[in-house]
Amino acid sequence: MEVDIICTKLIKPSAPTPPHLRTLKLSPVDQIQYSIKPTALFYYSADGKAGAEEVERRINRLETSLSETLTRFYPLAGRYMEDGNWVDCNDDGAEFFVAKVKGCRLSEVLSRKDEMIDQLAHLVGGAYTSSITSVQINKFDCGGLVIGIRVSHHLCDGFSAACFIASWASAAVSRKAGIDNDHGQVISPTFDLTSILPENDLPKMKPTPPLMETDISATKRIVIDRAAISALRAISDDPSFPRKPSRVEVVTALIWRARMRISRAKHGRLRSTSLAALTMDLRPRIVPPLPPSSCGNLVNMVTARFVAVDSGGNKEMPVPELKDLVSLLIDSITKSKETVVSREDVFPTLLRTRNELYEAVEKGEVDVFMFTSWCNFPVYKFDFGWGKPVWVSRIHWGYEAAIFLDTEDGDGIEAWVSFNKQDMPLFLQDKDILAFTSQEAA
Repeated sequence: MEVDIICTKLIKPSAPTPPHLRTLKLSPVDQIQYSIKPTALFYYSADGKAGAEEVERRINRLETSLSETLTRFYPLAGRYMEDGNWVDCNDDGAEFFVAKVKGCRLSEVLSRKDEMIDQLAHLVGGAYTSSITSVQINKFDCGGLVIGIRVSHHLCDGFSAACFIASWASAAVSRKAGIDNDHGQVISPTFDLTSILPENDLPKMKPTPPLMETDISATKRIVIDRAAISALRAISDDPSFPRKPSRVEVVTALIWRARMRISRAKHGRLRSTSLAALTMDLRPRIVPPLPPSSCGNLVNMVTARFVAVDSGGNKEMPVPELKDLVSLLIDSITKSKETVVSREDVFPTLLRTRNELYEAVEKGEVDVFMFTSWCNFPVYKFDFGWGKPVWVSRIHWGYEAAIFLDTEDGDGIEAWVSFNKQDMPLFLQDKDILAFTSQEAA
């Protein structure tokens, strides 16, 4: 697969940002995010109408509707200023690349996902540029399109990025129909968290641990379908649980357990503590509620902890059963969801949970694995005017973590798992991973 960039431009908001909105102060949580631009790729098959002229019309609509959307999401067209932890909403624009894909039809990409994972990064640019938002439209000779989107983590968590993409898709559909987007599905975001949420008595942040270097990690896509999830639920459920385990919880436990086996193989025993750190949206728990579509980083770290020392001090414990890990996950997640957070406590809560995780990372006898779920995000509903995506993917992730997306039918989970290259073979040969997943080699 050869990807040639044939057009590069900056897309500015269709209306200038008012002077009083030119400076956006980032929240304390926004400021501590890694300087990365998470990526999502949306794959749209040719629909029989997508000749060369129609493809160009679609790309033009994408460009125009992006400009309209950036008027509402104006910080995404600005520039992040590292010296003062703020965004200059100067309307410099979002990066917009158009690329032509040669030597491969989109259907081949979709049928050869196992061979394409390392090449997917070519379908979205702007990884290290100064723009907050980067978009790449990839056109195939067959008429298929892949839309790659990057948005700086300093501005957006997953919820915020989904709001932006949904708004852009709505604007594109409205433009196709020749109507004003104000009569369509309008999302009116707010970016003023620092004016809504107090910043009093904030804990002092510990230094952020460095990310694992990308050249020593490998990414693998595994699929846990509906039947496998049903089987996992059956063997991991227990009458003592306060509720049935979710599909995200059983898949998290599956990967967490495999991670423990890798650690035991490397160290000859389980390390003293193993943590599963999950990201969870704090918005539903904030009282009084924030305005709808409040953008920024409002993701809390929820940690489930397994301690590999029994009451007699014996450290030669076996790897826990799947049911035991599911129990720990249910307990941690349920407590987190049931805890109401006042607006005054939002920033202290988010910073405190990160401090606790960072403290754990600093300890040599602790294993930590990160989990992020995009399950139940409406990513398969993003229709820009010619149908819904047939696949949604991520790309290689530069540190050890697992990122979950729904399968196309909405019942299974695609897990994009990154491990150290030396550890990945152990993960792929784990007996439970082999038993409950189908694997796409990276």
